[in-house]
Amino acid sequence: MEPEKTEKADSIRNTKNRNIGIGKKRKGKRKKSLQDGERNPQDRERNPQDRERRFVRAVSAAAVVLFLLAGMACMASKTVSDRRLEALEAIRLENEEEQKARERAEAEAEEDAARQRDRAFDFGIASGRNVLDAVKRRPPTVELTEENRGDFMTIDSCLVDTGINRIVINASASGIPESDDKFYYLFAIKSHADAIAQDKIPLKAVRKGEQVKFHIPRYFAGTEGGIFHKFVVAVKKDGVYLPVSAPHYVTNPEAEAKYRTGGKAAVSKKGLLVDPNKLRTQELDDLGVRHAAYNIPVSRILGHSTDGIHETVYYKYNGKSYAFNGQVMSEYDLVFGILSAKGIEVTAILLNDVSHAYPQLLHPLSRSGIGSAPYYAFNATDDEGCEYLAAIGSFLAERYSGKGGRGLVSNWIIGNEVNARKEWNYMEHVSLETYVEEYARAYRIFYNAIKSVNGDSRIYISLDQQWNRNLSGNADYDARDILDEFNRQMKREGNIDWGLAYHPYNVPLTTPYTWNSSKYVVKSADTPMISMANIEVVTDYLEQEEFLTEDGEVRSVSLSELGYTSSMGENVQAAAIVYAYKKAEANRHIDAILFSRQTDAVEEIAQGLALGINHADGSHKFAYNVYKYMDTEQDGKYTDFAKGVTGISDWSQIR
Repeated sequence: MEPEKTEKADSIRNTKNRNIGIGKKRKGKRKKSLQDGERNPQDRERNPQDRERRFVRAVSAAAVVLFLLAGMACMASKTVSDRRLEALEAIRLENEEEQKARERAEAEAEEDAARQRDRAFDFGIASGRNVLDAVKRRPPTVELTEENRGDFMTIDSCLVDTGINRIVINASASGIPESDDKFYYLFAIKSHADAIAQDKIPLKAVRKGEQVKFHIPRYFAGTEGGIFHKFVVAVKKDGVYLPVSAPHYVTNPEAEAKYRTGGKAAVSKKGLLVDPNKLRTQELDDLGVRHAAYNIPVSRILGHSTDGIHETVYYKYNGKSYAFNGQVMSEYDLVFGILSAKGIEVTAILLNDVSHAYPQLLHPLSRSGIGSAPYYAFNATDDEGCEYLAAIGSFLAERYSGKGGRGLVSNWIIGNEVNARKEWNYMEHVSLETYVEEYARAYRIFYNAIKSVNGDSRIYISLDQQWNRNLSGNADYDARDILDEFNRQMKREGNIDWGLAYHPYNVPLTTPYTWNSSKYVVKSADTPMISMANIEVVTDYLEQEEFLTEDGEVRSVSLSELGYTSSMGENVQAAAIVYAYKKAEANRHIDAILFSRQTDAVEEIAQGLALGINHADGSHKFAYNVYKYMDTEQDGKYTDFAKGVTGISDWSQIR
């Protein structure tokens, strides 16, 4: 063991021993003190009084102790009793509260049950009333007859909804038709069909009601969708499907459009039937032409190329391939490309000339008159004819959509002066309703085909100046009658944004004095003829509510062809052009006025119709500069002379 550790241990032991010793000494002193305090027993015995006193004190002390103990016991007993009473009282009060709570709960339950009974009673009464009201409001059940069946239900809308990839059809009726079951059935039939084939399966069935809605797939009929079909609502009666609505087409084919390329906003209404031989010159730029029209006879564009340079253009449509003449198409590419590059809005006129290679394009009632007219009614009476029309419309709209440098055709006119059925839209004479029906069917096919490619295109019906002649035995139809019936059928089968291409030539055609009064030209809706002197009759007529578009707008009107001969003087021709343009400019419903023509046509001169602002040799007439500066800052300098010719002091007089 190390020295330091040994010394420390010894120190601890010595300290411990000292503490023990001190404790023993203290105990010894306490014991001795107690012994010194004791008395001698002999002394206690020798003092009896002291013993008596000690006894009394002891007894007294015991009595006090007993008294105290008794008091304490009593107090304890009372405390226990009080606590017991308090506990019992608490239990009693608790029981009373529980009883009151039970009574309240029972009372509330009874009240609630009473309320439930009242509500049930009221509900029963209300339900009974609702049933009675429903019975009263229930649409009446209507017996179908030959007279009411065809228009029992109205198709209010038929629209392509690209958001849900569906065609949505809303229909309404007043009442519920009697039938074999509780359903309406929707059918799609081809445009040329007049009835539902009884072996045809319905596209959709919905429960009958006064308001119904059908949703059908957008492309149920192939790649072109349902835009060339018309939809009919039917019921089943005696096991047979009976149509209860008029046929209705999709009215927004533009929803399918690949392009939305409309024409530029024209700065002028000034237009011209252009001379293709002058396209490469600067004459159209010099004249300030803003609208141009050009014919497309469909026989020219169909078929295979034969020149060995331009390949045949094959166009696949709805699973079929169609051949277009590449050489002819290159000519139109050039014309429309140049016009579009000059900022001119282009109108193409689709004409049905005779093509022996494509007889399916001719209406069956037109084939007997081959050779009697330059143009014929389009065929929309069978599958092949309808498919060809749709393919032609789609192809042309695609090619002239403003892409590929081929130009943009913004406006399409279907046929030429179709009310003149014998001269320009040949068909055997039929009733007005039938004639219009055949034209309207072809028109709608072209409309849907073109609009489904270029949604901004405008499609027009063409009518001439024979407004309301009412001639007995007339081979033609009046323009007003055609317009009325065309509008009626379009609204009945789906109102679309058709436009009017009107030809307000002067009466007679061989005179340029359009401002002169005439019994044939009056400012009345019953006027026999229309010229620029009363052109407002047409636009006022279109302002009627029944002619408005679905958006409440007046139809687009293009004066797509009119002209004035110079055979009675070039200054008179020029004055007539000024007068006509001032009238068109002042009419807010006229979008364009296209004068016929840029250059005289030799075949027309022989008829007294030298209509060009250029002579046949290309030299300018007096009307050339008048046309050029008309609607410019120098307008007055070149047009004021016309006031003296027409007898008008101020152009505001003609507005």
